[in-house]
Amino acid sequence: MITVEEAEKIILAQTAEYGVEIVPFEMSLGRVLAENIKTDRDLPPFNRVTMDGIAVKYEAIENGISTFHIKATQAAGDQPIEIDEHNECVEIMTGAMLPSSADTVIRYEDLELRAGLATLVTSEIKKDQNIHHRGKDKKLDDIVAGVGEVITPALISLIASVGESEVRVKKMPRVAIISSGDELVDVAETPSPYQIRRSNSYTIQAVLKQNNLDADLLHIPDDPAIIKKQLSNCLQNYDVLLLSGGISMGKFDHIPKALEELSVKTLFHKVQQRPGKPFWFGKHENGVLVFAFPGNPVATFMCVYRYFLPWLHTASGQLTKPPRFAVLNNRFSFQPQLKCFLQVKLYNNEHCQLMAIPVEGNGSGDFANLADADAFMELPLERNEFKKGEVFRIWQF
Repeated sequence: MITVEEAEKIILAQTAEYGVEIVPFEMSLGRVLAENIKTDRDLPPFNRVTMDGIAVKYEAIENGISTFHIKATQAAGDQPIEIDEHNECVEIMTGAMLPSSADTVIRYEDLELRAGLATLVTSEIKKDQNIHHRGKDKKLDDIVAGVGEVITPALISLIASVGESEVRVKKMPRVAIISSGDELVDVAETPSPYQIRRSNSYTIQAVLKQNNLDADLLHIPDDPAIIKKQLSNCLQNYDVLLLSGGISMGKFDHIPKALEELSVKTLFHKVQQRPGKPFWFGKHENGVLVFAFPGNPVATFMCVYRYFLPWLHTASGQLTKPPRFAVLNNRFSFQPQLKCFLQVKLYNNEHCQLMAIPVEGNGSGDFANLADADAFMELPLERNEFKKGEVFRIWQF
């Protein structure tokens, strides 16, 4: 049995490149950039007006002019209208390109408009006011988004603004989620008194979907021949297999033996943790990785967040995010010599500290308890008592 840290190290050492693909930019939300996105011109690309009002030459105000003849009106997107005389102005709208003959924009609130004239009603005018100058944000060929960044709605806006209709992103691995066990029936079926509905695979699928990975689902019965055949097929058609259940020490836990016969090397089996102690991890000779999670729902859920998602983010080239921490709100005891992943409810206190309230359930089979929690708090293996006010790492879900 190995430690959580050893398990993490072994898993992250097995990252691989799955290539890149080009997708329409509007379909790239949540994907990981495989290229740098650069500006195709200065941003903003012209001196942009930021207030509705009039455009003037500031020198006119310095010369004592306070009333201007409105030469024309310029909307955003119009060709700039130049002024020829100091006592002229152009009525101009937010977003419009500032005429080269003007250098100051005076907002409507500081004007009185009457009979084609605009008169200042304030002396608080500064040169260059209400103008977003060309290139103030970015210059031509500046990088606005880099390799490894996850594409957010804000990045979608930037990508569109620089004219990139398609983007190069990292490919996601092909993943199959495999459940096993004759005690599991389909969601739409009515289970017998000794059966339960399948839920773990749908839970994993939902977590992966939140991370922009669409995975296939498969259920196999407790039959050694069928298990071996189905696993053999999956090992030829996927990059990663995520198994739920069938890896403990029971007489009907046939999966470890089948994987061994199919040349899947065991990299570790059992981790010093609760939940999820029977967690198994291996690698096929063709490079396919196998994450075999315990069948208990909470254990599966925790292992996906603690092990698979960090592996996925590393494999997809995501930039590393700093770990998150929270303050334990109540005293907590945990006796087994295992690292405890405590379910907690999070909130911010009056000092803006992230606080964690233990949500104690009825073990790793108590999946209903997950709905009341926000995260797993990772408590040190070496201790049994954890004091109120101590800070520990969290895995937020």
